[in-house]
Amino acid sequence: MDFSSTSISHFRVFANSFLSQYEPLALLLVPLLSLFLAHSLHSFSRLLSENGLKATLLGFIMNAVKLVPGVKGYIDAEKQKVVDKLQSDSKSKREGWNTELPSAGLGTSVLDKMREEKNNDPVWQGKCSGTVYIGGSESDGHFSVINEACSMFAHTNPLHLDVFKSVARFEAEVVAMTAALLGSKENSSVGQICGNMTSGGTESILLSVKTSRDYMKSKKGITRPEMIIPLSGHSAYDKAAQYFNIKLWRVPVDKNFQADVKSIRRHINKNTILIVGSAPGFPHGIIDPIEELGRLASSFGICFHVDLCLGGFVLPFARELGYPIPPFDFSVKGVSSISVDVHKYGLAPKGTSIVLYRNHEIRKHQFVAVTEWSGGLYVSPTTAGSRPGSLIAGAWAAMISLGKEGYLKNTKAIMEGSIRIQKGIEEIAELFIVGNPDMTIVAFGSDVLDIFEVNDVMSSKGWHLNALQRPNSIHICVTLQHVPIVEDFLNDLKESVKTVKANPGPISGGLAPIYGAAGKMPDRGMVQELLVDYMDGTC
Repeated sequence: MDFSSTSISHFRVFANSFLSQYEPLALLLVPLLSLFLAHSLHSFSRLLSENGLKATLLGFIMNAVKLVPGVKGYIDAEKQKVVDKLQSDSKSKREGWNTELPSAGLGTSVLDKMREEKNNDPVWQGKCSGTVYIGGSESDGHFSVINEACSMFAHTNPLHLDVFKSVARFEAEVVAMTAALLGSKENSSVGQICGNMTSGGTESILLSVKTSRDYMKSKKGITRPEMIIPLSGHSAYDKAAQYFNIKLWRVPVDKNFQADVKSIRRHINKNTILIVGSAPGFPHGIIDPIEELGRLASSFGICFHVDLCLGGFVLPFARELGYPIPPFDFSVKGVSSISVDVHKYGLAPKGTSIVLYRNHEIRKHQFVAVTEWSGGLYVSPTTAGSRPGSLIAGAWAAMISLGKEGYLKNTKAIMEGSIRIQKGIEEIAELFIVGNPDMTIVAFGSDVLDIFEVNDVMSSKGWHLNALQRPNSIHICVTLQHVPIVEDFLNDLKESVKTVKANPGPISGGLAPIYGAAGKMPDRGMVQELLVDYMDGTC
């Protein structure tokens, strides 16, 4: 018998002798309880890592409170009251909606029915924050050009490149012209810039995140990816994190409401694939420190996406007009991808955006190729397979019809309009501007009034503004629709402030109490449940 066999035999004798003093049931339960405890500690540490100490403890407390008889039922009932209030308007308007095909079709008279329905929509001309970026009337000018271009190519689909060659050319040219605006023309070192058209800013962001994830997996072998965005970063990154199983870190902004580079730096680790900056951010119209973020990304060898969905067709022209615009595009070292919406200030039809990459090596990770399908070999560049060629044609028509001179003229008008609005708000003593806007979004709040009550009064006057949080505020995204009616907006805002100051408290049908409560509610999980329940009953 060799030494190893003797050692094993001695150990077995010792173990049996030692364990014989314990009950068999105890020997069975102790390992199971140990595994349960280890699993619980692992789950708690993971929650702590993902949500932080405060949110984790709050979650445990709220879950414990809900176990008290009657408490969960009360909370659910109160939550349903809020959801019902949010949905009250839309539910009442659903009466009479079609729920099945008509037995006999309407034929061409369906167009009359559509015009009738359209006439029942609220008046939006000049009254909406963002939303409609083209100026003038729907029936003439740039609107008519876009409408005819879309109609001409309504039947086309760029999935069939061999058939709709004109649409393929339109897409390539729209991407190339946009890339030229964002750094490829000025800097030969970034001449490989490439990209694709998408359905909107959200899809552009989703694709950039998916591509960054797969690129960093191939480059660094990262299998538990994480990304870091400032609090002001668009909600599309949260959607991408859920879709693509990526850990998302949202870090605070600094005192200027810009991305806090130091805070982002502290969150970078071996699993980080991507950091994000906006030019400008949707909430406050403020450009993040893109150059600093680019240097940070370069030093760690990770991807850096710049969200130019709002600024892509304004900032290049504002810079040329002499506005003090900091660097924001591919001319900044470290920028690996950019998203830019053509359907905003590019004045293209809704549903047109672009995602750009610094080079083809990165973009290849965006594509999906299938070789084992009985339907044949398949490759697709974006999320959708079939895509509307009409929208691509409309985007091309918008850019070619306006040209550089048209965009410079429009940019001058909306930048000047934004400055007039900002100055007008600064003259209202009860309000303050949030940060220092770089572009065409003006956010404002109040230290003496409930700003959401002001928003409700503005809504009663026909305005559709955006409610914000952290801090509580509202903003207007200035478009060509607003340029002729700046004074109307300021006059209505002054009157709304006077109304709330003289009669504080929620107005009938207003949403100020809901927005206010949501902002103060410490359990963000409950707020999330409210939003999900609202959406589930709306769509």
